[in-house]
Amino acid sequence: MLRVFDWLTNLFPLWAVLGGGLALVQPELFTWFSGRFIVWGLAAIMLGMGLTLRVEDFQRVLRMPKAIAVGFIAQYSIMPFLGWAIASVLPLEKHLAVGLILVACCPGGTASNVVTFLARADVPLSVLMTMCSTLAAVIMTPLLTKWLAGALVPVDAWGLFLSTVQVVLAPVLLGFVLHHHAPRLVAWVLPVAPVVSVGLITLIVASIIGQSAGPIRASGGVLLLAVFLLHAGGFGLGYGFAKLFGYDRPVCRTMAIEVGMQNSGLGATLAKLHFPGTLVPVPCAVSSVFHSVIGSLLAGWWRWRAEREGERGA
Repeated sequence: MLRVFDWLTNLFPLWAVLGGGLALVQPELFTWFSGRFIVWGLAAIMLGMGLTLRVEDFQRVLRMPKAIAVGFIAQYSIMPFLGWAIASVLPLEKHLAVGLILVACCPGGTASNVVTFLARADVPLSVLMTMCSTLAAVIMTPLLTKWLAGALVPVDAWGLFLSTVQVVLAPVLLGFVLHHHAPRLVAWVLPVAPVVSVGLITLIVASIIGQSAGPIRASGGVLLLAVFLLHAGGFGLGYGFAKLFGYDRPVCRTMAIEVGMQNSGLGATLAKLHFPGTLVPVPCAVSSVFHSVIGSLLAGWWRWRAEREGERGA
């Protein structure tokens, strides 16, 4: 059964593409999953991440500060400014531009650890980078979004901060506490947590795409180009940034994945809460499909190279 769960989890890119595609042609299949369902769905995903955290994980951060710091700087510099630059250059409708900037200011994606594993990269480093960028998102995502998108539309940084605390920090901390005080419950939940997270992310993405199917089709070309450039640039610049610091291939691949894959579910949830009735959530939803596909293709290529060249996974 565990192998089945792992298999379903590793097929996340397929579920994201299928969900997004179906939502465009049959929106009603997914639009029921909206409102508070999206908020609680993201909170459940974050809770699942918190269940995996241990005190030892935080101790490991202290033992490898340089790699974590390099990844953190890359995460919150490359993607936010890349999103702002693309939104400034391409003729996007202003709310689509805000959505692109918002998702670019989000932390690393929850699926990045799976893609890192498939790529034969440094999984422990990936987990730590996701953890650090997620916890920092409480401050970084509202501040960067306010700074970079505030000229386009009014951005309530304080409201974004409070929402991020509720849907990210609180569930992660709850999961951390449960890990240490309810080990039997956690041992029972952990095997199914990844596949549940994949299902919830797919529902969130498909729901938002379904609710905006018309506008997506209307602005499809430029929107798809903008999201593709954001993630392709994130993967490439993330790899190059790590290379500048002299890291080996597994670490460079890990940072590329962490930078290139955003927590699109968080972006979509924040957009729904703070920009209701606009197109701001749409780039966040499309983002999930793109970074999953690009990340999976890169993971397949890197895995093939690793096997061919006899690299050892981290």
